[in-house]
Amino acid sequence: MELLDGKATAAAIKQEIAAEVEQILAAGGKRPHLAAILVGHDGGSETYVASKVKACAECGFKSSLIRFEADVTEEELLQKVEELNQDADVDGFIVQLPLPKHISEQKVIEAIDYRKDVDGFHPINVGRMNIGLPCYISATPNGILELLKHYNIQTSGKKCVVLGRSNIVGKPMANLMMQKRYPGDATVTVCHSRSTNLKEECRQADIIIAALGQPNFVTADMVKPGAVIVDVGTTRVPDATRKSGFRLNGDVKFDEVAPLCSYITPVPGGVGPMTICSLMKNTLSAGKKEFYK
Repeated sequence: MELLDGKATAAAIKQEIAAEVEQILAAGGKRPHLAAILVGHDGGSETYVASKVKACAECGFKSSLIRFEADVTEEELLQKVEELNQDADVDGFIVQLPLPKHISEQKVIEAIDYRKDVDGFHPINVGRMNIGLPCYISATPNGILELLKHYNIQTSGKKCVVLGRSNIVGKPMANLMMQKRYPGDATVTVCHSRSTNLKEECRQADIIIAALGQPNFVTADMVKPGAVIVDVGTTRVPDATRKSGFRLNGDVKFDEVAPLCSYITPVPGGVGPMTICSLMKNTLSAGKKEFYK
């Protein structure tokens, strides 16, 4: 069993991005600028945004963090989105999800200029991704592809089971794994809460990508020997032994599944750092106007 070390892989990619930013600046170009909007004080969102700001510094980007309290109106938030759309200095920006219940996430996503949508959530980017056109790809699926590529994991002709059908991970992940490229060319099955033969599907899989948000869902009896396991889950579970009072738990029961695998991602330190790294790659592309002029 070998760990798919997202932390080390992301660090190497961020160094490459920083070197490219230096070249851009030396040639008289503009420093890429990523802005983030954070609404409220959700613990997970705070952590993610802090990681993104830190990653910007490591890559040599300019970053801006715009905060709103949880009672911000939808209208106020949409007004800020429009300001960032019009701001020529901002190359890309994100609105950290989830948002408070009184705000329509879909309305906010659609209000973002797709040319600055470095999260890859806008319907134009989603549509372009689906038919294989250049675009910003949702950061978590793209990060997983980078990790598989880094470890030279064979995907062509392999049976891949994606657990979960969210718009952010499950659906784009399944689409990307079946596209005609590497990583890709896999035979993909998507399983979810209504799947009746889920264990049998998983037992046949060469690659399992677990993105359900249910701690310890994937157990040893669901995994065939030699499978590749990618654990997207990051659920906070109480842990009195930790200073924070919690620990991050994946969707995979790591201790019993790991001995069976050829490769597996740890939680934390697997998919999480790769997600942030992908956001940095999208921001660099936005700064270079790589996909959209």
